[in-house]
Amino acid sequence: MKINQAFAILSDAANPHVARIITEHNGAMSRFAVWRAARALRRGVPVAKIIHEKWFFGMPFYTNMHTLDPRPDTETVVESVLRDWGGAKDVRVLDLGTGTGCILISIVRNIAGAGGVGIDISRGARRVAQKNVKKFDLSPQIKISRGTFCHMRVSGEQFDIIVSNPPYIAHGDTRVNAGAMFDPKIALYAQNSGLAAYAQIAENARAVLKQSGRLYLEIGVGMSRAVRATMARMGWKFVRADKDLGGKIRVLVFSL
Repeated sequence: MKINQAFAILSDAANPHVARIITEHNGAMSRFAVWRAARALRRGVPVAKIIHEKWFFGMPFYTNMHTLDPRPDTETVVESVLRDWGGAKDVRVLDLGTGTGCILISIVRNIAGAGGVGIDISRGARRVAQKNVKKFDLSPQIKISRGTFCHMRVSGEQFDIIVSNPPYIAHGDTRVNAGAMFDPKIALYAQNSGLAAYAQIAENARAVLKQSGRLYLEIGVGMSRAVRATMARMGWKFVRADKDLGGKIRVLVFSL
């Protein structure tokens, strides 16, 4: 099918801007591919899930149904880490619940000699992360493996930096946007009003963080006080809070 025909059909399913993104990304598309994309758009599927690509920290990451799409708010985690470690060398980074691997990859690419491990309980997410590691030629520096917030399975290694964008949406929260229905629920929702993952990290991350290291956690809007209290109960020291571009507290930094 010609690009102008595909553009017209996709514009009818969504809008010209979305249609342009899809056609420019895919180039010539078969009639079936256009029909499938149009059907997905009518169902509300995010564009990134259709073209399997989302830009993050200036890089195009592969994404699919097994991972959250990288979001601009999450770039605050990377910026927070680079604020502290941008001039360092050879640091080791652990990414808990790595998903696409976008946080870990962005950090490793911006710190000289850095490397690390990304863990995720989801086999599908680990495959996506590994695909991105290979895409950016970081296989020698980054390992993707199975692990959870409770069982990190890093073979006794300790890290300078631990980062995480854990699930933090409370079950039943009606503020979730429509696009989230196409994201894996395990990466979105958490028990205990969205605090369960933070409690698990608070309890288990101490053993794998160097004494001089720092822990960086993405949080949801309005969660700062509750997350800080959760971490304090396990003896973590609060360092600072960093805001996203919208002025919302998005990252909390802790030390041992």
